[in-house]
Amino acid sequence: MSSSRQTDIAVIETEITYEPQRARTPLKFGGVVVESVPFCRIRVKVQNGMHEVAEGWGGIFVMDQWGWPDPSISHEDKQRVMQRTIGDFVDLASAHPGPYHPIELFMDLEDELARISREACRAEGVDAEQPFLNALVCASPMDAAIHDAYGNVNGIDSYRGYGPDFMDDLSRWLGPEFAGEYPEQYIRDAYLPRVPIFHLVGGLDKLTRDELDDSDPDDGLPNCLADWIAYEGMYCLKVKLRGNDLEWDIERTLAVHDIGREELDRLGIAEMHLTADTNEMCDSPDYIVEYLHRIRERSSECFERILYIEQPTGRDLDVHDHDMRAIAALKPVIADESLTTIESFDRAIELGWSGVAMKTCKGHSSDMLFAAKAGKLGIPYAVQDLTNPSLALIHSVGLGARLYTIMGVEANSRQFFPDSTTEAEKRVHAGIFSLTRGQADTSSLRGTGLGYQMGRILGE
Repeated sequence: MSSSRQTDIAVIETEITYEPQRARTPLKFGGVVVESVPFCRIRVKVQNGMHEVAEGWGGIFVMDQWGWPDPSISHEDKQRVMQRTIGDFVDLASAHPGPYHPIELFMDLEDELARISREACRAEGVDAEQPFLNALVCASPMDAAIHDAYGNVNGIDSYRGYGPDFMDDLSRWLGPEFAGEYPEQYIRDAYLPRVPIFHLVGGLDKLTRDELDDSDPDDGLPNCLADWIAYEGMYCLKVKLRGNDLEWDIERTLAVHDIGREELDRLGIAEMHLTADTNEMCDSPDYIVEYLHRIRERSSECFERILYIEQPTGRDLDVHDHDMRAIAALKPVIADESLTTIESFDRAIELGWSGVAMKTCKGHSSDMLFAAKAGKLGIPYAVQDLTNPSLALIHSVGLGARLYTIMGVEANSRQFFPDSTTEAEKRVHAGIFSLTRGQADTSSLRGTGLGYQMGRILGE
């Protein structure tokens, strides 16, 4: 245990709400399609060592389709397990003896999270084990709310609370080579003023205006890739691939590149970046090696614009222990679903993965440790989302703006769940929810905590 500081906190009150949300258009990735999902919002009240009290907020989609895609278990069963896990983790964090720093709390509870996850399955009569990745999704809104509250109660930007005046050094979790080092050394002193945003091209998304018909939503938003680029000028595109249909994947990537380039030329935007994600659907790295060689043969321009390949093979690195160096020799290959713990981080690097993908749905605390470890190793990392709307998107864009990412941050709720963000949130953070020339403006991220400005959002 660390020595107690006046800035350390304890949770004294919590509130959990769920808001059912329906997608504007279906989101397809890997072998699943998402059409509806609950949004979990958590409010906490904390007290620091000076007996000062403040609230904090966090939110995330309860998206079992990503964290627990096992088709043998029903969506309804998974949702019951997830909501029980969320409640149990909130109770666990509230009962944990304080005071503590938020990162200390989350890491102290990591083993307990695995335990309550197993117990939630038994309690809900589900004869399977919830993946730890999915349990992290359940814990993430509470973790975010505690980090937000920590900054608010101590009158600081939460990212200022990751140095020696506020917490133990990183050696406690990352080993002796991090003695005397802190997360603040691996993050930016302030938010980048503008952050490039990755637009997701889902497997069911229409690409051209010729594909539009009467079935498309009539709500003023674009309905194909060409119109989205004309509307917001995005120059970073994430292409969802099938991973088991090479010809389709090649043609899809080339089509996205060509349409993107044509529309961006009209806007006078020279920059363009692509990433490709099969969501674990490849049987081996050989598929992606051939995919990249074939893309380069067809279009060297398209090949050069591919920044990285994301999670081509299965997430369990003990089962899917492929050597990824053949892909890494062509393009960086980034572990996403495989990254859940420091141990999985080490295992990915051992297997030749180039870098890692961070998400707020894996825990803000973990992201601070992953960023430090990646920074020390000098490996690339990305910040991606879970189709984050509302507070989750504000948090995620802020995280991306404080880290040294490969390129910006993914943000696709504006495409698939635009109505899951309140009008007040859109008004206060207009530059985050509405892009200008493919970038989010972070000037609204100010004040204490994670920069939500909840007083303005709530009209206080």
